[in-house]
Amino acid sequence: MASITTTRTDPSRLAFGSIAVDPPVVLAPMAGITTSAYRRVCRQYGAGLYVSEMITSRALVERTPLTMEMLKFHPDESPRSVQLYATDPAIVTEAVRILIDEDRADHIDLNMGCPVPKVTKKGGGAALPWRRELFRRIIRGAVEAAGGRVPVTVKMRKGIDAEHLTYLEAGTIAQEEGITAVALHGRTAAQMYGDHADWDAIAALVRELDVPVLGNGDIWEADDAIRMVEQTGCAGVVVGRGCLGRPYLFADLANAFAGSTERVRPSLSQVAHTMRQHAGWMADDLGEQRASRDFRKHVAWYLKGFRVGSDLRQRLGLIADLADLDRQLDLVLDQHGDQAYPEEILGLPRGRGTGLRKVSLPEGWLADRDSSAVPFGAEIGISGG
Repeated sequence: MASITTTRTDPSRLAFGSIAVDPPVVLAPMAGITTSAYRRVCRQYGAGLYVSEMITSRALVERTPLTMEMLKFHPDESPRSVQLYATDPAIVTEAVRILIDEDRADHIDLNMGCPVPKVTKKGGGAALPWRRELFRRIIRGAVEAAGGRVPVTVKMRKGIDAEHLTYLEAGTIAQEEGITAVALHGRTAAQMYGDHADWDAIAALVRELDVPVLGNGDIWEADDAIRMVEQTGCAGVVVGRGCLGRPYLFADLANAFAGSTERVRPSLSQVAHTMRQHAGWMADDLGEQRASRDFRKHVAWYLKGFRVGSDLRQRLGLIADLADLDRQLDLVLDQHGDQAYPEEILGLPRGRGTGLRKVSLPEGWLADRDSSAVPFGAEIGISGG
């Protein structure tokens, strides 16, 4: 990665409109992960901006029950940041108006980077910027609907694959249409979450634009965020998989951007306390049975690297309720003691990695870059990804 000698934007002064993002850290929207409960768990470790799960514009306009439930923010959550998925300029315009007129959001982010096949095969997510005129109309519709009342940002990837890159042109279009900031994940849709993120692409976008550019990809530790800012000149960072099971990473990030070398390394008992807190807040929002089921996927992330027997891991992955969670965590501590944080896992990737794959696209999608037609069936009616 080439080193950049000057930083164009002072990360200590990042703001989206009137919203100061200090430290310059954003929690990436992650389907099924960045619920209100998890956002609150992360927020208590440090400031920054914590974005909701993806809300589909169509589902918001149709006011589906799941979507309206996902749009609920706890009173402790401020500012309220919502990510919108959009493929139709008219529908995103109406969705933004609803969010603002009904005082449901203080910041709106547009999802133009989702690489999931069920999204790209309909022309949405990371596939959409290829249709540059449609991309422009969606950005314009959202920004005009916001009318300066809340900031609108966009998150995207480098492009569809190495032969179909879009990020420089899409970033320029977004800036021309009045977007507040652009976040770039330094991978293509074809890469999904494999290989290494291309920080040089982030640096190139920083040089191309005047609005703040945030970098995303391969931030596993706080020092990675500092390196990204130094090497690319980006105005801030977006953290996704690096915080899975590690909400305290936001404390490390706050310390790092403040110039402190202090880092949080919780013991097993402290991790167990956070797990109980997280599951309890989920139960408050979702009800105990549903929360217990949804929490199971977090168990392996929280316990990564700790010496915990496979039998107990399996039991924790099948918890029936909060009392069961308490029993299993008590057994973990009784049988394995209060272990120190496993330093050997620092810097290792979290979440599922993937190899290079062919991106699913609508038939003829690559043939006409200037078509502004809304792809058939791309307006997904279910929020969350």
